[in-house]
Amino acid sequence: MIKYIAKRLLIGVLTLFILMTLTFFAVRAIPGNPFSQDAKNLSPEAYAALEHKYGLDKPVTEQYVIYLGNALKLDFGESIAKKGQQVLDIIIERAPVTFGLGLVAFVIAVVLGLTLGIISALTKKRWVNSLITTLSTLGVSIPGFLFAIIMMYLFGVRWRILPVMGLSSPLHYVLPAFALALSPISMITRLTRSSLKDVMNKDYITLARSKGTSELMVIIKHGLKNAMLPIVTYCGPMFAGLVTGSLVIERLFTIPGIGAEFTDSISNRDYTLVMGLTIFLGLIVIIMTIVSDIVAAMIDPRIKLGK
Repeated sequence: MIKYIAKRLLIGVLTLFILMTLTFFAVRAIPGNPFSQDAKNLSPEAYAALEHKYGLDKPVTEQYVIYLGNALKLDFGESIAKKGQQVLDIIIERAPVTFGLGLVAFVIAVVLGLTLGIISALTKKRWVNSLITTLSTLGVSIPGFLFAIIMMYLFGVRWRILPVMGLSSPLHYVLPAFALALSPISMITRLTRSSLKDVMNKDYITLARSKGTSELMVIIKHGLKNAMLPIVTYCGPMFAGLVTGSLVIERLFTIPGIGAEFTDSISNRDYTLVMGLTIFLGLIVIIMTIVSDIVAAMIDPRIKLGK
């Protein structure tokens, strides 16, 4: 297990390094720089001073080496667009908001997805199974932002039941969290249904029933336990996706999280903030993927660790 974890961590570090490198050179390959829009209002001396302050007057390769060294010390520099604000401080301030929303969406997705998947796999009523299958297919097909707009209109504008802006109370989490959780709910439902139906036909399930074990215990102890592997494998990247994929949803619901900062930093060509947020979001994806791989390896002993 230790060898397997070390291997996954090494791959994660390499992935993060590649992400940093590609992002660094990609943002600088875009024509112009953060001061291009104000160039007409700046004297040549002031323009040169700004470039020198942020190290943009150096060759790109030298900028990369300097940035890499600073990033290893968790120094992501000062935001170019937000004067006087450090990138790390912005991330620390905004990340809890995005994490909170992502966590609520994650819980909703897991609870509803598992519940619907179990019902669909075990029910003998064809119309129930057909209804859940149809809903899960629609959930995968409908974009989250479109679902969010529909819910905002119905629950926020037409019926005035739920708030549609900010995250100042628990009720504010309902609409954005469900908008984020729509696709994961559908995926978990489909994974649970197919995995559990396959497991419930195995010989050890028949053996457990023949020993007089109650149907509920058969489902929980033998069925769900052995059907959880694909769900666990999916949940790690799913959580990362809920956190990193909330950019549009945060914009729609005016949520002061990382999503708004990320989109603003791109439009403002804020190199330092783009890099900092990309590293942070990429790190979340990598960590959650590693965690899900390790948990999956612990659940299924057939996985050959270290290979």
